Amino acid sequence: MSAEKPRGSTLSTLDLDRTGFHELRGGNLGVRIATTDAEKDAAQALRYRVFFEEMGAHPDAQAQRLKRDVDEFDEYADHLLVIDHAISSGPEGVVGTYRLMQGDAASRLGRFYSQSEFDISPLTEFPGRLLEVGRSCVDARYRGRAAMQLLWRGIAYYIFLHQIDVLFGCASLPSPNPDDLSEELTYLYQNHLAPPALRVRALPERRVEMLRRDPLTIDTRSALAKLPPLIKGYLRLGGYVGDGAVVDPQFNTTDVAVLVKSELMADKYYRHYERRLRDALD
Repeated sequence: MSAEKPRGSTLSTLDLDRTGFHELRGGNLGVRIATTDAEKDAAQALRYRVFFEEMGAHPDAQAQRLKRDVDEFDEYADHLLVIDHAISSGPEGVVGTYRLMQGDAASRLGRFYSQSEFDISPLTEFPGRLLEVGRSCVDARYRGRAAMQLLWRGIAYYIFLHQIDVLFGCASLPSPNPDDLSEELTYLYQNHLAPPALRVRALPERRVEMLRRDPLTIDTRSALAKLPPLIKGYLRLGGYVGDGAVVDPQFNTTDVAVLVKSELMADKYYRHYERRLRDALD
């Protein structure tokens, strides 16, 4: 539950304060965990607008009737929200969201979302705490740096709060035709493949090869420029991709598995944003 922050909080005190997720602010925007059904409903409504109405995903009958993107994982997950307090400090102000599901929640449900596309046994056998992230979206009016940076800051804070060791999930490239993505997929496979101990693999029946061109013909700068901002964000944090991609026909995407070890996130993210984080909490 959100709580008032003591003035003068710093990164070191955040590391020790595990009593709850305190809202982080940046101007009119804040990031926090949904605490009510109405806030979760607002996140699901935003997801529907972005994924189905804007990006052309194909809703099932329930989604179309409710105008909500809803699935069985929502009840077990935490929902990170970006709130525009200039609109409202409640559900009406939700302009960004990210779904976060810890390993113990996945155990209660029986699986992670990613397991419908990838064999994640290298992670589930990993001796540490897992966090699956997904369903990331931001309202079209807020797709500048501020909202996405707040989501990253929220995830980083959540990782420290819950002592997460590995963050992972499915990240989407905007086409269901892998041949349209040959440069990006080849670049990711050639330059950011996870080490064997953590190498998630696409399920054999859904696997699409990522190495689709001669790597020597890839223009690295061009390939990076074509990657969605979310995937570039994972890479900047020292993230990896799994072996093999998967086409998701419902969402009109080609998905890759991404993973980040939390100490890499700490080194590459928190050092850079410590001052901003401190300012937001003061």
